Amino acid sequence: MSRIAHSCGVVPSHDALSLGLCGSFLPGRRQDAFHFPALTTSVAEARRRVLARLREWGMDEMACDDAQLVVSELVTNAVRHTDSDKVSCQLRLSGTGLRIEVVDQGHAPTEPRARCSGTDEESGRGLLLVGALSHAWGVRPDDDGRGRVVWADLPHGRLTP
Repeated sequence: MSRIAHSCGVVPSHDALSLGLCGSFLPGRRQDAFHFPALTTSVAEARRRVLARLREWGMDEMACDDAQLVVSELVTNAVRHTDSDKVSCQLRLSGTGLRIEVVDQGHAPTEPRARCSGTDEESGRGLLLVGALSHAWGVRPDDDGRGRVVWADLPHGRLTP
């Protein structure tokens, strides 16, 4: 059974009300929102959920791969660097691209930022990858001011009919 849970209690973005039903997919609107426990095992669940949804929407494989990598990096950061119990994710596909938002509940001592890691370091390159794969990315406070939203805008590639 999947660890992904749906809930109307988690508001993943300023546009969450436009979803109509929190935590669900609305055919024709190409939006999805979900949340899961802030555990390292949830990173793989988020990747699977994103891949399934983007394939359902007809995105090409390169765009799916890029989106999975971005989600993986953003969710990993939320799990590792905040005191969250759960992490939320929202996908929104438009004519201009794919918006990915990952929301945490906790505060980290610093805001996420890309950094240069040494050649012998095993981590620290995630946001550099996010920056390389996206048109833009950024951070803002979440709607209740207790957590934050890290977002990335990616080109969506070819959509199949």
